[in-house]
Amino acid sequence: MNNKRKLTRTYTPPAQPGFLGAGHMARPVVSGGFAQTDPFIFLMDDWLDKKDDQPVGGPHPHAGFETVSLVLEGEIGGADHKLRAGDFEIMTAGSGIVHTETIEQKTRMRLLQLWLALPKANRWATPRLQNLPLAHVPTKSQDGTTIRLYSGTWANLASPVQNHTPLLVADITVDPNKATVLNLPANYNTFLYVIEGSAQVGADEQLLSKDQVGWLDLQENSGQSELDLIAGDAGIRLVLYAGKPTGDPIVAHGPFIADTAEDIQRLYQDYRRGHMQHIATVDESQLLYL
Repeated sequence: MNNKRKLTRTYTPPAQPGFLGAGHMARPVVSGGFAQTDPFIFLMDDWLDKKDDQPVGGPHPHAGFETVSLVLEGEIGGADHKLRAGDFEIMTAGSGIVHTETIEQKTRMRLLQLWLALPKANRWATPRLQNLPLAHVPTKSQDGTTIRLYSGTWANLASPVQNHTPLLVADITVDPNKATVLNLPANYNTFLYVIEGSAQVGADEQLLSKDQVGWLDLQENSGQSELDLIAGDAGIRLVLYAGKPTGDPIVAHGPFIADTAEDIQRLYQDYRRGHMQHIATVDESQLLYL
């Protein structure tokens, strides 16, 4: 029998004013304590109810990690590159890249954006952008459970996204009062973020409700494990993130992740000197539209 997983930590991240001004609220779903959350550095749930046509956002650099973006509502980006509800994108910042995230008009938008650690061997990988639109997301529905798999190979589905860090990302909906069992790699650090509804989760059937985060126990064996889930009266929609820990420590400062403080200084120098290319100008081989 597979090992049964259970929740070991639950919390409700508080909504706080975001950096985009009026109408922007952000929830820090994952933050702090990388030794505990590896390979997840942090994840923000950004809500924007923008009531004017003044552009917000702009170009900024990243290096040493990947951004993993899932749009839950609305759209983000300019005319040349736009993400809409249900779309998914991984940007490998790697050796250093500049990108632009803009919202140019009145809109309601909700975005989950994760910072994902790269293994030390891939820290300075060649930058690339992978875009997976909703229409191409592998999906299946069975016995009251619907899974959209954005990253990884799981539940007899395979995402076309390429990963440096082994990563599962899935949008999961379970119908009211239905039960399901999710099979997961036992040694993947895993958390659930509830978008709607509630469920009893894990071997001890702990309640997890809307806006709550639940982390599973992490096991050392490389086999499979089982997570039991029983949806409540309103059903449940959650996003599951599961990743294999890198085991590599990180140094974080501003928009950069690195191995040492000296690396951070070098990255700032590279950016100030204009040595980081904008993602929109990289070679076509670095842009993967899946």
